[in-house]
Amino acid sequence: MIDRKIYIGTSDEALSLFGEYDENLKLLEKRFNVKIFVRGHEVTVRGRKKNVANTEYALKNIMMKLKQGTDDIGQFISPAPPDAIIVTDRGKPIKPRTKNQEKYVEAMAKYDMVFAVGPAGTGKTFLAVAQAVKLLKENKISRIVLTRPIVEAGEKLGFLPGDFYEKVNPYLTPLFDAFYTLVGPHNFTRYRSEGIVDIVPLAYMRGRTLDDAFVILDEAQNTTLEQMKMFLTRLGSGSKAVITGDITQIDFENKKSSGLVLATEILRSVAQIKFVNFTEKDVLRHGLVRKIVGAFEKWEKRHA
Repeated sequence: MIDRKIYIGTSDEALSLFGEYDENLKLLEKRFNVKIFVRGHEVTVRGRKKNVANTEYALKNIMMKLKQGTDDIGQFISPAPPDAIIVTDRGKPIKPRTKNQEKYVEAMAKYDMVFAVGPAGTGKTFLAVAQAVKLLKENKISRIVLTRPIVEAGEKLGFLPGDFYEKVNPYLTPLFDAFYTLVGPHNFTRYRSEGIVDIVPLAYMRGRTLDDAFVILDEAQNTTLEQMKMFLTRLGSGSKAVITGDITQIDFENKKSSGLVLATEILRSVAQIKFVNFTEKDVLRHGLVRKIVGAFEKWEKRHA
C-alpha cells in the first residue's frame, strides 16, 4: 500500500471535483479499488501502487476537463456497466458487440489459452488487449506481453532504415493504437517504461518463460509451425495466452504451412484450449469493409 497526495487549486474546483457529499470520490474509490481522504485542498489516495497511479491520473484528467468547462464529469469516473470489459481513459465502456465477440470475451475469462481466428475488423486484437488491461487493473496479472511476426514470417529487418526500434515500430503500431484508445498515451508510456507492457517481435520471444502475464500473439497466420510451438511453450505459471489471426491473409506461398492453420488442427482436441471463429458478420469497421471481406471470401471459394 502507498499514499499519494494531490493538491486541488481552488475551493470551486474542489467542490466540482468532489461532487455533492463527495459522491465523485466514492465512485473513484469503487472504480479503482482505493481509499481517498480529503483535508482542505489536499487529497490523499491510498492503495496498491498501480491503482493509486490510475486514480491520480483520472483525478488530474478530471481537473483538466473542469478547467476546460466540462460540466458532466460522470463519464470519467462511473464504474463500468455490467456487460463492459473496462472503461477507457476517456470514460467509454468497452464491451462485446456481436455474439461471437461475447463468446470470445467469455472464453478469455474462462480459458488460459484462446485462439481467435477471423477477418480483419472483428475486434480480435482490440478485445484481447482490453481483457489484458482489465486483468492488469484487477491485479490478476503483473504484466502484458504482445508480440507478432515481423515482415512475412522470416522477420528480415536488415534492409529497413533506422535502428532496431525504428525498424519494428511500424509493425507494432496496431498494438500501440489499441493501448492509446484503452488507457491513453500517458498511461501507455508509463506502462512501457515500467516494464508492465512489453511489445516485442516474435523472434525475441525464444528462451523466455512468462509468469503472471497476459500474452497476445497477433497476426499469427504468418508464423511457421516452429515459431508457433515456440510461442505456445513460453506460457508460465499464472499466465494466459491469446492467439489472433486471419487465415485469409497468410503471406506464405504454401498457405497450409502457416503455424496458425496447423496449430488449429493439432490442438483442436485439447480441452483446456478454446477456439473462437469470427466471420464477416462480425466486422465492425466501416460498413464497406464487411462487404469487401464478403466479396473476397466468395471469390476465393470459387478459385480454391
